[in-house]
Formats: sequence, C-alpha cells, structure tokens
Amino acid sequence: MKKTMLTLATLLGLALLPGLALAAGGGASELVVVADTRVLSGWMLYFADLYNTNIVLFALWATVLTAMYGALLGFLMDFVMSRTGLDLTSRKIVEH
Repeated sequence: MKKTMLTLATLLGLALLPGLALAAGGGASELVVVADTRVLSGWMLYFADLYNTNIVLFALWATVLTAMYGALLGFLMDFVMSRTGLDLTSRKIVEH
C-alpha cells in the first residue's frame, strides 16, 4: 500500500512538473534569425543578403553549389586515383 501511494505521488508530481515550469513566465516571443552583414564583403555579403531577403533562392543556391562541389570532388578524386595507378573504370569480380 505504501509503495502504491509513493508511485501515485510520483506520477502526480511528474504530471504537475510542466505546469510548474510554465509558471516562470510567458512564452518566448517570435525568434528572428538573420545573418550579420556588417563585416562581410563580396560573395559572402551576397549570400548573407540573400539569406536575409530570399531564403528560397538561398536554398536553391546552396543545393546547386553543394552538387557542384560534390561533382568537383568526385572528378578530382577520380583524377588522383588514375594518377596513382588505380583503375576504377573496370571492375573485375574476383569473388566468383
């Protein structure tokens, strides 16, 4: 019986805990995230302004640049592998 009462008291305490946390004050106001452009110039200023003004175009630029960067790294690694003598264009299955 004592264990049941302790369990119920614990559950009641856990149920009231969020209410106690809300007693500290009201909810936060709307949060606005912007890029600081005061010390930027050139391409960094362009992308920071784009982030602040047109987030969809910024996301499009980020997607395109990420794909281009991945392709560049792929071609660069393919070039380096061919220079080291590794042939990755034809693969012989040696397991069979």
